[in-house]
Amino acid sequence: MFHISVAFLKQLWLTFGASLAFLIIGLVRGYSASAIPSIENIDPSLIQHSEQKSWIGAIPPLGAFMGSMLSGPLMQRAGRKRTLQLTAPLWAAGWLILGFSSNFSLILVGRMISGLCVGLVLAPVQVYVSECCDPEIRGRLGSLPTLSMSLGILISYIAGSWLYWRHLAFLSATFCAALFVVLLPLPESPVWLKSRGLDNTLAVKWLHLSQHAIATVDNKEDIVQTVSKGEKEEEPKSLFTRNVFLSSCVMKPLVIGFSLLFFQQFSGIDTIIFFTVEIFESAGSTLNAMTATIIVGVVQLFSCGVSTMLVDRAGRRPLLLLSSVIMCVSMLSMGCAFYFEFEQDSLLGYLPIVSLVVFMIGFSLGFGGLPFLLLGELFPAHYRSQLSAMASAVNLLSMFTVIKSYHALEHVLTSAGTFWMYGCFSALAFVFVLTTVPETKGKSLAEIEEQFRGKKLKETLDLNTIQTKF
Repeated sequence: MFHISVAFLKQLWLTFGASLAFLIIGLVRGYSASAIPSIENIDPSLIQHSEQKSWIGAIPPLGAFMGSMLSGPLMQRAGRKRTLQLTAPLWAAGWLILGFSSNFSLILVGRMISGLCVGLVLAPVQVYVSECCDPEIRGRLGSLPTLSMSLGILISYIAGSWLYWRHLAFLSATFCAALFVVLLPLPESPVWLKSRGLDNTLAVKWLHLSQHAIATVDNKEDIVQTVSKGEKEEEPKSLFTRNVFLSSCVMKPLVIGFSLLFFQQFSGIDTIIFFTVEIFESAGSTLNAMTATIIVGVVQLFSCGVSTMLVDRAGRRPLLLLSSVIMCVSMLSMGCAFYFEFEQDSLLGYLPIVSLVVFMIGFSLGFGGLPFLLLGELFPAHYRSQLSAMASAVNLLSMFTVIKSYHALEHVLTSAGTFWMYGCFSALAFVFVLTTVPETKGKSLAEIEEQFRGKKLKETLDLNTIQTKF
């Protein structure tokens, strides 16, 4: 008889709650693809030229970059769960400002606030989920936020195909209220509670976490002694001291995390998500541009679901390698579709939609979600808040650069050259994963940290003797 453990159900519940924040990120990312055509058709006075359109797409990542800088200190002091709850009302306010906007400046303000909130939740969600799941199911559950993001993008595409752009913003605001409510009964991260000297017993009990999941590495090199009122206490050294920042357990995962998130964006993913309708119209696709956009969203959601099922079986590295190969080939073919300008009534007239569908399959299988999953896995416990926030900042700054530069690159390199450039970045991503990225499948967070620290600390924790629930 098929049996589902209580531990799995509780951890799944928490993951679904936290993943609602990523669904709203998807709404932010998909909004401009649906809203810009609606604004141009119904309120054309609000957008006068293509530069304004590029700012509507590019301003959220810029706001998210600033939010990610704030998220590290905030989730370290307030906790992972509370950071998400504090963000929800501000996020709703951003959507409402956008919905009630009477001029272009207010549209940018609303988009800026919604982007700021993206940055505030991006790292906390993934860290929260990774710290509250057993290693044996962390890959599957840790991939659910990305699946939720794909669902949010699809919701924005479908709703935006028939909703007025203001009403689409109001619909998005309701999800922010739901996020606040859903998080209320959930526990705080046991890892965060322990790091603040608080009792994490209730959180561990609620989540039914195994000892394998909550095991930690005792590294005396990262601890300093402080004396307060005659009592000796242990505190971690500052991340930005030379010994800590340049240590192997910080620098190696930092380089890997930064690079994966950089390659994720320079694959061209957000150019496609933010300007899908425009790309199809420019390519002269034989399909209706909005229909093609929805097809791309459905494919992305399906592929993310497949990745979620495979990640704990196939591992992170194989999926990332496969992902980069598919993205490279599809971007090269997309460039060919623009370069050769095939006849619309021929089979090759479908090359743009086929290329983007294949790209979305490849992206969603690996680079769509696994860099975010690794964000919560690779960094050492003491510095996970700060490092994950820094990595998110790199990702969001890259996103802003890619989105804002798309129209300029089109002018300089042509559309074909731009997509070929994205294909070259995907080829570089393949080489980087092959030579640098370690496999984390089935390992506890402590084991991963121990691996980066090196052999000299492996005797501090015998994880093989700890029993698991899966």
